[in-house]
Parts: sequence; structure tokens; C-alpha cells
Amino acid sequence: MSQRFGSNVRLKARHEFQIVQTQGRRAATRFVTLLALPNPHSVDRLGLIASRKFGNAVMRNRAKRRLREIFRRMEPDTIAVRGLMALDVVAIPRRAILDAPLPAVAAEFKAALDSLRKGLTN
Repeated sequence: MSQRFGSNVRLKARHEFQIVQTQGRRAATRFVTLLALPNPHSVDRLGLIASRKFGNAVMRNRAKRRLREIFRRMEPDTIAVRGLMALDVVAIPRRAILDAPLPAVAAEFKAALDSLRKGLTN
């Protein structure tokens, strides 16, 4: 994957978020809540929700940057090559993500995503 978080791996439209929120499965960790739903594309796509209830703009943007980086490192555009089911993922950060070390957040994110992917295939 390129160094950028490209538009092909993003959820952008409101209706895409709503479909995942209403029909998707949920997994919660200490740092983030993930909702996922299989998609017809050959890549995983990520959407982020950080409301003003989360904190000020600096806090919201920092949490979103951390989640985008974790997702980018997971190489979402190589899902089909690895033989995995592509998912639309909506991530809702929790305030604890701001103080946690990035490897710990990444490990929980990956574990939650793997459990969602496993649960959606059954």
C-alpha cells in the first residue's frame, strides 16, 4: 500500500456509515469500538466517528490520526490477495486511546477486527 490513506480505502458517504451501523457486527475494546460489515470490494474500507463528546478538535483529530495509521499499516488493499473477506469498518475511538501506546492500540484493533472477520464468515 502507498504511504497515503487513499480514497479507495475510506468510507465517505453518510449512507455507507449508516449501513454498517445498522447491519454490521460490533466489537468493543478498551480503546475503540469497531463495527464491521462485508463489502463487495476487494479492499477493507475504514470510516471514523469522533463526536464532540469525545473531546476538543485536537483530541478528536489525534485519535483519528492514530486509527488511520494503524489501519494503513494493516495494508487494507491487499485483503483479496491474502484470501480474506473485505470489510467496511466504522471505528469509534474511546478517550483512553489518547494516552495509550500505539502498539497496544494496534494489537487490540487487529484482534477486534480479526474476531469480527471470523464472526462474519460463519
